[in-house]
Parts: sequence; C-alpha cells; structure tokens
Amino acid sequence: MEYRYLGASGLKVPALSLGTGTFGGKGPLFGAWGNTDANEARRLLDICLEAGVSLFDTADVYSGGASEEVLGEAIRGRRDQTIISTKTTLPMGDGPNDAGSSRSRLIRALEDSLRRLGTDYIDLLQLHAFDSYTPIEEVLSALDDLVRAGKVRYVGASNFSAWQLMKSLAISEKRGYPRYVAHQAYYSLIGRDYEWELMPLGKDQGVGALVWSPLGWGRLTGKLRRGQPLPKQSRLHETADFAPPVEEERLYQIIDALDAVAQETGRTIPQIAINWLLKRPTVASVIIGARNEEQLRQNLGAVGWSMTPEQLASLDAASEVSAPYPYFPYRRQEGFARLSPQLV
Repeated sequence: MEYRYLGASGLKVPALSLGTGTFGGKGPLFGAWGNTDANEARRLLDICLEAGVSLFDTADVYSGGASEEVLGEAIRGRRDQTIISTKTTLPMGDGPNDAGSSRSRLIRALEDSLRRLGTDYIDLLQLHAFDSYTPIEEVLSALDDLVRAGKVRYVGASNFSAWQLMKSLAISEKRGYPRYVAHQAYYSLIGRDYEWELMPLGKDQGVGALVWSPLGWGRLTGKLRRGQPLPKQSRLHETADFAPPVEEERLYQIIDALDAVAQETGRTIPQIAINWLLKRPTVASVIIGARNEEQLRQNLGAVGWSMTPEQLASLDAASEVSAPYPYFPYRRQEGFARLSPQLV
C-alpha cells in the first residue's frame, strides 16, 4: 500500500482508507448502506490492516453514533495500528446545542466520540460542515484547546466551500491555531466540481483531500447500464434522493468509457474509477466502503497498477464538464496555463 503525506502535515496515510458508514446500519440512509456488526467489522479491519489500510473514517452522525461504537469494538486491542478519523457538527439531537461547531458542542461531541470509540485520542477530527453561526475564531480556539489537551492530533474540514476553508486557514495562520490539513470532499468521475476551487486551494495551502463517495454514490459500481432499469438490489432505490446530481447522458458516457478501459485492462469499473482519483492532484486518500469482504477485496484492487496515459485521457475527456464562471473565459486564452497551471 502506498502511503502519502496528509496535506502539509507530517502524518502519512494510506492511499486507500475504509469508510465505516455501513457500520451499525441505523436510519433510512445508513440502514440502506449496510448493517455491519462488530464481528463483521473486525474481519473487515483484519483484511484492511493486512493490506496496509490503516485509516478508518467515521462520524458521530453515522447511524446516530452506532458506527463509532462498532468501530471502537473492532479496534479494541490494536488501537496503535490504526489511524482514526471522525467528524462532528451535523445534528445529533433536537436540542439547541446538539448541532454546530460551538466550543460547547465541540467539547461535548469529542468526549462522546472518545467514549463510543473506546479511545483517549482522535488522530484526525474534522468538522462535517461549516457552521455559519459560530465565529471561526471560537471554532479554531476550541480545536486548539483539544489539540493541546492531547485529545486530538490533527484537524480537518469536510464539505466546506473554498472561501470558508481559506478564511479558516487565514485565521489559523494569524492566531497560531492548528491548521486544517485535510478536507474530506466529494470527488469522482461524475462529480468533478472539487477541481474548480478546492483543488487549487489545497495545492497552494497544503490541504490534502480525503475523497468520499469515489464511485459517485454507487453509480459507478458497474451495475448501471445504458437503457437498462436500475438493478433490484441497488441501494439507489432508497438513497437516490440524497445523492449528488448527475446528468443521465453524461453518466452513461462515463460508464461507456470505463467499460472500454475495463476491457483493455481486465480491471473492474470501481477499480478503474478509484485508480483515476489516485492520480489526481491533492488527493491524499480515497475512502472506500464495503458491505462485505468481497466488496472490500475488490476495492482494494484499485491500487498497485497504472493506466496508460491514453486510458487516463479517455476518462478525462468522457467526464469533462464546462468550467463555471469565472474560469471558462480564460481557458480559451493563450497564456492561461502559464498563469494558472493548477487549473488546466
């Protein structure tokens, strides 16, 4: 397994990491993803650790805390072999302080996560969303206290816009607070919006991407085919309303391109889609998910091989979308590559 530095930090993380959204399996969204119990989770972690995958990502909101509890059971006795990432900010109840990133909420949420995970520190604590009601100075000051207390090693963000992330980094720089070294973001062949601002920001500021949903919310599993109905066993029947949007014709154009590369390489569509992401700038680790051992082993097959430049170019072309303003006018001009090489 290849290891990469997480942003500008000294922490090395595996190119693939395991997302635990299937652990616990409670509620309409996470219940549709899977219901992995502690015994199954231990087996999945055995396979991951054997393959060199040591980063495990969870969140307090995943199945109302059940994901953290199951992961905590699975890492018992081998905490020192694992890198644990969890997230907070999204609602965990109906109370007035059960959501957000206030000092009060962050301290309480972290203590709850530590208890559920059965550990005394978190390797990477990420804010699951930007809290526009809490001053950024309050958020970062609270994170600074948690780092100084030894309860958190590194901090990151998730699902921030570029201005929200950059403003946070600027305040960290000014006040001497810990900087976000990771941004957990949606990125896939069918969802390339990350490239417009977040990627160049990450490259410039040393923020590594932890990619969630690399298979485009289950639409790049190889089960969807042009002109055919949605497979009966697809989780999209229950979760499509939560999914990032994609235009249907573009989706099948990308699937056609993946099929062509699959025929040439003998690799599966998920392996190719994940491998493509691992070649993209700023990507530190791609978070894979698995309902069972078979899916996990298949996704682990995304590393250890490379596509040809021609194959990569075919996927780039099939998935390319028109650049939004203010980028599209300049892509047509000579000299733009010299001014902004990170965007071309």
